[in-house]
Amino acid sequence: MREPVPPQRYNRKQKGAAAEAAAVLYLTSLGYVILDQNWRCRSGELDIVAQHEDRLVIIEVRSRGGSLLQGTPAESVDSRKIRQVRRTAQLYILSKGQEAREVVFDVITVLLNDDLSITSLGHIREAF
Repeated sequence: MREPVPPQRYNRKQKGAAAEAAAVLYLTSLGYVILDQNWRCRSGELDIVAQHEDRLVIIEVRSRGGSLLQGTPAESVDSRKIRQVRRTAQLYILSKGQEAREVVFDVITVLLNDDLSITSLGHIREAF
């Protein structure tokens, strides 16, 4: 008789990648053009940078798996995170010559099952 196989435990990086992949699929289905993913510089990382309706959209993807004991994904976007994303976005805009464009900041929230399938996905437009 076979032993039951324990469920696979995914690390933070794998969970984040699954949430970001779901966010990209969702955004492209709405007509967003993805310009960059996981853009890094000295001040941090931008999860997704997209263009939508002549706007530059900086998208922070936040996810949670299983229990919400640590709070919801949206609650994890605190003032420190907002400052860090804005600072990183300024450097992105300067490096890409995007100064003349309107810039907005969205948050995509993703709840994941243990197998990394998506329970829910939320989109907070102009979140900060």
